[in-house]
Amino acid sequence: MIKNTTFPNLVQKIILEDEMETIKKAIGYHDTARKLTIFHLVQYLVTAAANEWKSFRHSADVGENFDLPSVDHSTLSKKAASVDFQVFKQVFELVVSKCNRETRRALKIPKQLLIVDSTTITVGKTRLPWAVYHGQRSGVKLHVGFTPKTGMPLKVMESTGLVHDGPVGEKFADPRFILVEDRAYFKIKRIDQFVEDGQSFVIRMKDNIEIHRPHSLKRLVEEPSRVTKDITCQLGTPQSRSEKRHRVIFFKDDKKREIRVVTDLMKVSAEVIAEMYKTRWQIETFFRWIKQNLNVPVLFGTTENAVYNQLYAALIAFVLLKWLYDCSSKGSIFTKLSFISFQRKWFECALPIDWASEMALVISKYSTNNGIGLSNYG
Repeated sequence: MIKNTTFPNLVQKIILEDEMETIKKAIGYHDTARKLTIFHLVQYLVTAAANEWKSFRHSADVGENFDLPSVDHSTLSKKAASVDFQVFKQVFELVVSKCNRETRRALKIPKQLLIVDSTTITVGKTRLPWAVYHGQRSGVKLHVGFTPKTGMPLKVMESTGLVHDGPVGEKFADPRFILVEDRAYFKIKRIDQFVEDGQSFVIRMKDNIEIHRPHSLKRLVEEPSRVTKDITCQLGTPQSRSEKRHRVIFFKDDKKREIRVVTDLMKVSAEVIAEMYKTRWQIETFFRWIKQNLNVPVLFGTTENAVYNQLYAALIAFVLLKWLYDCSSKGSIFTKLSFISFQRKWFECALPIDWASEMALVISKYSTNNGIGLSNYG
């Protein structure tokens, strides 16, 4: 077994003791354990996600190789089931606040984008009887607000699989951002309210939405352009019609299918708005990556706390890995590595020397003693 203690040590550096105490007090959780504290559980589950351990038993078997306390798998299971998942959710939000920095060039737009979507993790019906989904399957959802400028999730909400995306999506409203959403989040009353509240948005319309009193906007066509129509109109039938006129842009996707998006942005070109909607592929890539590389579909426990604690631990692992990759890649790097290659080679202790040196430098610049946070790096 390769011994790699960097990850649990990094978790220990990031989450300060007083911060953990504050979180526990806010949630009302009293930790009486001596050997497997709640902080050790965070280290265990985050390291398990990053290393793709397969179960509580697997985690307990290899934990000592990562300088984690030696515990029985049943102790891990009981602890994960007893800890209120709101603790892990707060830890995730703490890590995001320290690591979620701008690392990518953005479109020339008035505000940054927040892509909102959800992903469902399904298992057999008997596995999670409290989260029955469809047929013989149970499922839980992660609703995510993802910032393409950082390549990281900014906000996450959890639910069972049958909860509809639309009402949950409303909770991601934030006037600092332009919401980018798919058809599941479209609702006529919702976009009217967004305009009333000053919430900018780019949302794909459902195909059966009627357009009433269209008026074409004059514009300079940017060549080449996939935009076929740029109008303002009211939306819906006489029985359910928008109170306000909205801008609707028609464009072709890569497969020549027509896409219709509605927006409140009037001073942005139709081509840029089409590009905003196309950034949605980034959250789809994110969902695919965490499912393939952080062991998310393999749920260790069966209770609500155990399931959501594991999922939030996986998200913490992603944010830490992404932060390390972004910060290290800005240094004196000669070997090109993708994010996935970086993860694989690091946990195999096979990083090229230039990457290993830069990563060590990044970690050394983070100090818990003087209270320097990750967001202060660089």
